[in-house]
Amino acid sequence: MPTQAKRAVAQRAPKSAPKSPAKSRPPSRLGALPEWNLADLYAGIDDPQVKRDLDRGAAESLAFEEAFKGKLAALVERGDAGTQLAAAVKRYEALDDLLGRLTSYAGLLHAGDTVDPARAKFYADLQERVTAASTHLLFFTLELNRLDDAKLEAAMQDPALAHYRPWIEDVRKDKPYQLEDRVEQLFHEKSVTGYSAWNRLFDETIASLRFKVGPKSLAIEPTLNLMQDPRAAMRQTASQALAKTFKENLRTFALITNVLAKDKEISDRWRGFVDVADARHLANRVEPEVVEALVEAVRAAYPRLSHRYYALKARWFGKKRLPHWDRNAPLPAVPTRIIGWNEARTTVLGAYGAFSPDMAAIAERFFNDNWIDAPVRPGKVPGAFSHPTVPSAHPYVLLNYQGRPRDVMTLAHELGHGVHQVLAAPNGALMAPTPLTLAETASVFGEMLTFKKLLASVDRKQRKAMLAAKVEDMINTVVRQIAFYTFERKVHTERRSGELTAERLSALWLEVQQESLGPAIELKPGYETFWAYISHFVHAPFYVYAYAFGDCLVNSLYAVYERAAEGFAQRYLDMLAAGGTKHHSELLAPFGLDAHDPAFWQGGLGVIERLITELEGLE
Repeated sequence: MPTQAKRAVAQRAPKSAPKSPAKSRPPSRLGALPEWNLADLYAGIDDPQVKRDLDRGAAESLAFEEAFKGKLAALVERGDAGTQLAAAVKRYEALDDLLGRLTSYAGLLHAGDTVDPARAKFYADLQERVTAASTHLLFFTLELNRLDDAKLEAAMQDPALAHYRPWIEDVRKDKPYQLEDRVEQLFHEKSVTGYSAWNRLFDETIASLRFKVGPKSLAIEPTLNLMQDPRAAMRQTASQALAKTFKENLRTFALITNVLAKDKEISDRWRGFVDVADARHLANRVEPEVVEALVEAVRAAYPRLSHRYYALKARWFGKKRLPHWDRNAPLPAVPTRIIGWNEARTTVLGAYGAFSPDMAAIAERFFNDNWIDAPVRPGKVPGAFSHPTVPSAHPYVLLNYQGRPRDVMTLAHELGHGVHQVLAAPNGALMAPTPLTLAETASVFGEMLTFKKLLASVDRKQRKAMLAAKVEDMINTVVRQIAFYTFERKVHTERRSGELTAERLSALWLEVQQESLGPAIELKPGYETFWAYISHFVHAPFYVYAYAFGDCLVNSLYAVYERAAEGFAQRYLDMLAAGGTKHHSELLAPFGLDAHDPAFWQGGLGVIERLITELEGLE
């Protein structure tokens, strides 16, 4: 399946596509929040160009199959094999960009309002058309992987084909796990009624849920936001509302989880993956032993990180233990400031600009050109993301901005992704995508720049609040995500022996959460259901460790920056611009870092420890 089409299906995408340039909503206490303008992709659902591109994609995919299927082995024998094969890859890449544009648009449109029937139908119908077209392209990478190593290497001496070497070498890493052509075609075609359909069911179910908080009936995003409300009673009420609605829908979420885990097990078994996470490691181009070293380092550090911090936070609240709904509560006696959109924009762009004017200039385009969708709306997917779309267009950022300090950090995070995606785009549709482990680097680095800029201009009380918020974000990024990974491993391993009941899923959730959060957090009744809304479990199994990888990597990277800032920004931007053309070991080498070295992970975790030590000194 083409790179961009596959990525757009796997990555939840937004869906508010106005037929004319998007306008900001009326000003509120946050100011005018921007809504994205998807017209750079298509003018609307009824845009005639959508049908023309679908028809062109179908026709050109069929023509590509007729031109090359069953012929690559003979082609590589020719004297001009490099030139001919490069021409074929270039045609394949152009189709990847075209189909990726279509799926990106449909996905973005759908993410903006998942409960709109017209958008849902458009999204489903377009997915079916693109899947049918891209079926004719499946043969290409399969045949490419059957070519003789020596003959392909000889062909890659031609500069035209050598340009695609990183992509070809990546494709050939999948060779041991590819199946016979008709089986691959079956897997591909049935994805529409298989995992993709269950992904859609999850999205639409989550978006349609309502949570009773006092007299109000809220969607999930504003309800989750209340878990950080300054009022303890409101945090508790929101938590109990979440638990009640999750519990009422737990059978549906358990069914989705079981079906997707079984679907993955079938695919893994046919392809020959042994461990439940092997497919993700391969997709991330990261060695299993590197991930295992990360997981072991983080789990061993639980007492020094999360256990220690939450015990400190409980003391701030005058308690021995905090109920789970107070885990992310703002500090007592420190007012929670609402940050308007314009201030958030100025803060993030200022932090980016102090590091690199070039980076800030790219980020500013997201604001100026309506590439951001910020308001909370009924039916909009919760959370935030930056969708790369395709190199012939540009990324789009989705937020649910509510003016919290954490929302400013989320803006910095997603713009980091966006900058990365813009810089990598010149590599083309096949080589711009970055493995998840490295994709999180730019986002977390953007957060760190913003945090450091803000920290430099606050008083002691504000400093304590900001340090606490940063530590909590780091714990959520490192400790919580590794706990998520541990939970997923348990679920997928047990699913191989049969279905897991909702009660069993909840028990596993409590087990890993208690281990990671420690004795100072009391998991009250209802928290056992909170696994149900974690979208990564549904959309991208084992994605979550990439956050911990990225956070630890950025901590180590930032330490290098602080020691030797001269020339660092350019080396950093060069790393982002490489996209998917280099392995993590090559990208980190200019900074003297090596993810295979256990000290690398300890260095990243040590940054969090030092922040906790500073907080203890501010008591």
